[in-house]
Amino acid sequence: MKRIETDVAVIGAGTAGLTAYRAVKSAGLEAVLIEGGPYGTTCARVGCMPSKLLIASAEAAHGAAAAADFGVRIDGAIRIDGRAIMARVKRERDRFVGFVLESVDQIPDADKVRGHAKFLSSTELQVDDHTVVHAGRTVIATGSSPVVPKEYEAIGDRAIVNDDVFAWDDLPRSVLVVGTGVIGLELGQALSRLGVRTRIIGRGDGLAGLSDPVVRDSLRAALQAELSLQLNSTVLGLRRIGDEVEVRHVEDGRPERTERFDYVLLATGRAPNLDLDLGKAGAKLDAGGMPVYDRETLQLAGLPIFIAGDVNGMAPLLHEAADDGHIAGGNAAAYPDVRPGKRRAPMAVVFSDPQVAAVGLRFRDLPQHGVAIGEVDFKSQGRSRIMLKNRGRLRVYASHADGRLLGAEMAGPAMEHVAHLLAWAVQKKLTVPEMLAMPFYHPVVEEGLRTALRHAAMELKAAELERVSEGEQAVNNA
Repeated sequence: MKRIETDVAVIGAGTAGLTAYRAVKSAGLEAVLIEGGPYGTTCARVGCMPSKLLIASAEAAHGAAAAADFGVRIDGAIRIDGRAIMARVKRERDRFVGFVLESVDQIPDADKVRGHAKFLSSTELQVDDHTVVHAGRTVIATGSSPVVPKEYEAIGDRAIVNDDVFAWDDLPRSVLVVGTGVIGLELGQALSRLGVRTRIIGRGDGLAGLSDPVVRDSLRAALQAELSLQLNSTVLGLRRIGDEVEVRHVEDGRPERTERFDYVLLATGRAPNLDLDLGKAGAKLDAGGMPVYDRETLQLAGLPIFIAGDVNGMAPLLHEAADDGHIAGGNAAAYPDVRPGKRRAPMAVVFSDPQVAAVGLRFRDLPQHGVAIGEVDFKSQGRSRIMLKNRGRLRVYASHADGRLLGAEMAGPAMEHVAHLLAWAVQKKLTVPEMLAMPFYHPVVEEGLRTALRHAAMELKAAELERVSEGEQAVNNA
């Protein structure tokens, strides 16, 4: 059995793990990077990059199909070449993965250990049956994996997850998508626009992680005008018939359906990869088997162990994983001088059409009182209507106390860009009046944001007048 002595062991060579490793090395300490799977981050291999490649093809197909609405006639039928689409997805995906592999190749071989690690104690790890690593501190950055509910195991390889989609050589004829979160909506809409008969179902009324009911309802209306999207639905039964799956399902208040699909794409969430024998490390586990840790420092309670990226369940996003890696790696290097890490304003984007985004405080997290809400309906917004993208709503939230922007939820055109503007404003603690003093070009989608901010400004003014009136009344009563 080989033995390695090091200052810090990093388990996992994804975004969080690579960032943590670099943070430790930058601090002048020794580190080893342990990886049991393929190199190349989840984002590059099976996540954000290949999904956006598929979405880009879907947008091209949708644009061609909608060209007549602009007075542009395309003679002949539009043909979807599934093999060419998937070949491009794989080719470009491999290119992005290659960039990650190049960075891994630059890491000294002595700092890389291949295999699956498990704890022997809080400072010792065994990697498969060939290496024991003794490390004063450890960073867990093992990521997460798609969940496959047990009831779907009976249909074998007809039950797939997003990873499997990007292994296809051609597009299938039909897919049932189970789940209406980010993955379900992005892939489901893309497949539908590429000519795959697609139905998307969700158990509840959740949609793209939105908590603002006004925004969520606008998104649902926009999507249901184009897609077979069912909320509040239940899968009653599954049966494998050759290379198809017969699915019985029902939507609340509607008759039961029985349909056949080539695949059932499960977009029902991800589970942290925690097969690490954490008990031997002395970790305290909650009722769900998650280690108890400090969300500010990412340190496991009372241990020289830190947890970063998707595995900690906070925000499964690449930029958040990178920030986690920096915090965890920095604290591992500085241990026992552990400090809270600096965080950026929260931001999340869904690349559906309309696009969905949320920044800062979500609607569900707002205080019950003292908040002004401003909104815009994109139905009549100039630039959006020009592009025939006039669907969805944007709502901004501001504090009565000082006018500061607290957050926003939105569904509409170009929300990936509007979300950045709002996240920057939240991080800089800008007030609504300060934001309205910024330039707005014409005609642009951002003018819709200005409409929402003006609405919020009126709400803030009304709240201020009410406070003044109440103050005057109190003086008069005295």
